[in-house]
Amino acid sequence: MAMGPMNGGGRRGLVAEINVTPLVDVMLVLLIIFMVTAPMMTQGLEVDLPETTAKALRQEEEPLVISLSKDGRIKLRNVEVSAKNLREQLGRMSDEEKKRPIYLRADKQVAYGDVVVLMNDIRKAGFEKLGMITKPVERK
Repeated sequence: MAMGPMNGGGRRGLVAEINVTPLVDVMLVLLIIFMVTAPMMTQGLEVDLPETTAKALRQEEEPLVISLSKDGRIKLRNVEVSAKNLREQLGRMSDEEKKRPIYLRADKQVAYGDVVVLMNDIRKAGFEKLGMITKPVERK
């Protein structure tokens, strides 16, 4: 216990301090627990997703379609463009066009990360209604 300076009558005043040693001990234990359990939380579950047989939606006008082939080529309205050029062309579109749905058709051999990057570019260009074009399930 620390003693303060002497008061007028010869008595010493007490100085109140918080002992941080137990707090540090508890924090270190919590840190160790989180370091051990965090890698266990990042493991994913194997999920078998259901297949659907949804009917195609009716379209009044031709939709805006972006295609991504397995060799990385990108097409906007069946015209081949680079990734940078695609971002520029999408960014230059009017706000009315950006409110319309845009569809992404990606080959199943394309890496998931490449599809996500392309989806992110579409979102950054201002499109909010992004859909995926898929192949319907064949019934046997």
